[in-house]
Amino acid sequence: MNSFFKVFSPKDKKFQPLFEECGGNLVSISEALLLTLSTTDMEKRKIHIKEIERMEHIGELIRTRVFLKLSTSLITPFSREDIHSLISSLYDIADHMHTAAINIDLYHVVDLNKPMIKMAQLLIEMCKDLEIALKELKTFKNTGLISDVCLRIYKGESKADSLCNHALAGLFESETNAIELIKQKEILQTLEMATDKCDDVANVLESILVKNA
Repeated sequence: MNSFFKVFSPKDKKFQPLFEECGGNLVSISEALLLTLSTTDMEKRKIHIKEIERMEHIGELIRTRVFLKLSTSLITPFSREDIHSLISSLYDIADHMHTAAINIDLYHVVDLNKPMIKMAQLLIEMCKDLEIALKELKTFKNTGLISDVCLRIYKGESKADSLCNHALAGLFESETNAIELIKQKEILQTLEMATDKCDDVANVLESILVKNA
């Protein structure tokens, strides 16, 4: 019955472009985050952080536009609850990457460890995968691709958990400056929480698939 209605339903021109814009924005934020964590030039780092701040604001505006369209649209491509959960979870990824970048600046953290960089690289992979999955929501023709993306996201989140745990264990063993330990611990955990939010998006995508594919 779902397939029957899809044939005669008009193409979604309100929400899908915003989902895709959000996906592309997340990829850009994750790439800027890696640049932030990779450079030792403090001026360049501040430029990257400023760019992340700008793009996080774009993500917030996209979320607001989706909420406004939800309140005024009679027909939606899938359930209002799933649209709300999807765009909220996507914004949460941007918010946590932004928080990690801002804290690097606010805490005046100079030495950024390799696990942070590895988690930023993981976030790029996860955000690129989410961008692919979001584009597939346009037609639901390749549901297997979305399922594969979700599986990779789950594996990436588990890898990030392991990276974070081992990095924290290393910090507690080697870092003698308690304040520096707290700073790095918070940044590591915020990066790991960003991967958790990618996991949340994968959960929403699977829910959408079950109901609509």
